[in-house]
Amino acid sequence: MTTLLPVMARERLSERVRAVPPSGIRKFFDVIATMPDVISLGVGEPDFTTPPQIIEEGVRSLRAGRTHYTSNYGTLELRRALASHLERLYGVAYNPESEICVTVGASEAVAATMAALVDPGDVAYLPSIIFNGGKPVLVSTTAASGFALEPEQVEAAITPGTKVLFLGYPCNPTGAVLDEAKLRALAEIAQRHDLLVVSDEIYDRLVYGGHRHVPIASLDGMRERTVLIGGFSKAYAMTGWRVGYVCAPKELLEGIVKVHQYEIMSAPTTAQDAALVALTGAEHDVQRMTAEYDRRRRMFVAGLNEIGLPTVEPLGAFYAFPSIRPTGLTSEEFSERLLFEHKVAVVPGNAFGPSGEGHVRATLATSYEDLEEALVRIRRFVDSLRS
Repeated sequence: MTTLLPVMARERLSERVRAVPPSGIRKFFDVIATMPDVISLGVGEPDFTTPPQIIEEGVRSLRAGRTHYTSNYGTLELRRALASHLERLYGVAYNPESEICVTVGASEAVAATMAALVDPGDVAYLPSIIFNGGKPVLVSTTAASGFALEPEQVEAAITPGTKVLFLGYPCNPTGAVLDEAKLRALAEIAQRHDLLVVSDEIYDRLVYGGHRHVPIASLDGMRERTVLIGGFSKAYAMTGWRVGYVCAPKELLEGIVKVHQYEIMSAPTTAQDAALVALTGAEHDVQRMTAEYDRRRRMFVAGLNEIGLPTVEPLGAFYAFPSIRPTGLTSEEFSERLLFEHKVAVVPGNAFGPSGEGHVRATLATSYEDLEEALVRIRRFVDSLRS
């Protein structure tokens, strides 16, 4: 039997889709799945199980027959809780009826926001911009500045076509944060050049070393030009529940919800009910998990520096981003050899953009004991390169 394949099948894909390279992270995940005894420091999700009271609320929701669509915006109860949460923590106020939308994870919030804001030819950031016909402009960060975005570099990259400044702090993959002085400088640039700001703050609760997270929307003059994106995946260990949110002034949010309602309809009802309990009854769990990430962070970063892989102290998220330049290997060479020769999986830094070359990302979202063993194996690998 002969199977006829479409001629030039790839050419049938849109130019926008073809312009986005495959995920460099997923390539390693596929390999890891076939190998025994691998310590995976590659997956960017909590190793903790969702706290039990959140799970129980999900079960209760299903048993109560809450299996239908909600409003496109999400349940009003959850939106009210989100509004109270953001105002209590950060002093930024949103109307739960018209300025908050619950999404299928923060990823969908980003995608819907970009689709609503970006026209063909617009200059902005991230692969999702390409999907919507925009032109991404990358602004590099370096270890010398703690991987914080330098306002001067941002302003130098602005052109007459620049429309959106995309921020992702605390940062994946570097663990970097923005101090308030830099944040204020970026806010002034956004106002001076009349830019919209999309701020992905999915890691807002995971900060260490005395750092205090400040949403850019909370600064004077920024709420009306900022789209704030967050979610429940990281701080509440709810990656599989797929609940995120987007907050914006009513006029902006209406456009974002228009995309959301046609592509998604609404976030899962059961997951929204569970997320409400996360906001109202899981603060102790957030603090417990954050404290454990902090304990791992201090041990692992100290170990990497001792091995001779210079690592900037991450003050947010749950990643370390060591430099592997002392080994003489590229990011991909280091990652592949570490995986196949010593069974430790990390992600090559260039998977996150060209300025990530010379680094690898290692997640702290695995057990303390596995991180200790990973350091033993990484030391053995680095020592073998020196001999």
